[in-house]
Amino acid sequence: MRRPPTLAAFAALLAFTAASGTAPVNAQDSQPRSWPEVKCARYKKAWSDALAHRGTKGLSQEFIERHEAFLASDCTTRGDVCPRSAEELDLANMMVVAAMNAGTASTFPPFSCRK
Repeated sequence: MRRPPTLAAFAALLAFTAASGTAPVNAQDSQPRSWPEVKCARYKKAWSDALAHRGTKGLSQEFIERHEAFLASDCTTRGDVCPRSAEELDLANMMVVAAMNAGTASTFPPFSCRK
């Protein structure tokens, strides 16, 4: 029986892939990328890795669509992704840890429940 990875092990994996997967300057770019662009690229990579690793089971269409809208804005829109299920909350927690490990603040990810 295969055991699911622990949150710490998964966060370490995401941190490694996020930090190593995106350099501040691409070979094709003549201009260095800004820090917000680098943060967003790292975060996008961590999100992609997380979904590839855990899948979307237990994630609502609204959760995924709102998160994709945040990514499509180049991580500039105000966060309005509200985790409601246990799976959504687990993924949100993983993404906060991955974002912090990639050098962003814990407030960078778009997770927020208003009302």
